[in-house]
Amino acid sequence: MGSEWPEMATLELLVGIDDRGSLGAASRQIGMAQPNASRAIRQLESRFGTALVQRSPRGSTLTAQGTVIVHWARQVLADMRQLVDAADALRVEQEAELTIASSLTVAEYLLPEWLGEFRRANSDVHIHLQMLNSMQVFDRIDDRSCDVGFVEGPAVPDHLNKITVAKDRLIVVVHPSHKWARRRRPLTVAELAATPLLAREPGSGTRRTLDLALQEYDRPAPLLELASSAAIRASVLGGVGPAVMSTLAVADQVASGELSVVDIEGVDLSRTLRAVWRQPRRLSGPAGDLLKSILRENRNRQ
Repeated sequence: MGSEWPEMATLELLVGIDDRGSLGAASRQIGMAQPNASRAIRQLESRFGTALVQRSPRGSTLTAQGTVIVHWARQVLADMRQLVDAADALRVEQEAELTIASSLTVAEYLLPEWLGEFRRANSDVHIHLQMLNSMQVFDRIDDRSCDVGFVEGPAVPDHLNKITVAKDRLIVVVHPSHKWARRRRPLTVAELAATPLLAREPGSGTRRTLDLALQEYDRPAPLLELASSAAIRASVLGGVGPAVMSTLAVADQVASGELSVVDIEGVDLSRTLRAVWRQPRRLSGPAGDLLKSILRENRNRQ
């Protein structure tokens, strides 16, 4: 394929198509003219030697190959954002800083609103956000490379402080054409355990919650392992197979009818989302202010 590297803007465009379901919406999001966006996608497809995007009058969706590529594109872009954040930190040494490590579900669906509220009262704080899986968040807390973490896993190491910041539930979702979408009776736990699923990578909170719920069963290997909820959602939308996902990640697609929820009996897939940190027990500084802001917002909604 040669040694030419893909343009970062083209990777952003591909991720935008995955998130928004439209080449036009994705191109507007990154400020690229649509003819240039179409040309950039064609060049990327030529570069990788495979079709990445399916176009139709209703919009644009990723092919199965495109779903895999966008999974890695997200990681490349996340690493680039961390690089830019690190460079920014070098020039603002006098600025107050807050380093957050967050699992992907919390980072994608809850932190934007939390950080928006926090920044309105703390505009001078420079924020670094690391998007990881839950086990990696624990590692960042342990090596003190972040001030506070947010995780979705079912358990927190005993030596860490923790507090609940949200509740969530995992649900089984399929494409409306899948045979499970026409079931009249709930899926049994045994049927779920016996089915290859689209799954997050080992170490993620979602994967750990499901593994614990089905630990009594012999299970097949995942149909496909992906490192983001968005990549799994796109695969389910593409009819690749069923998945167990957070309600936060698929609420819009379920409401629109693009995805079908399959009832399941005999298993509880609810979970607690937590903030975690090391000593001291009372979190202080910008991290403490962020946590107070989140808890205050939760109280106001009750």
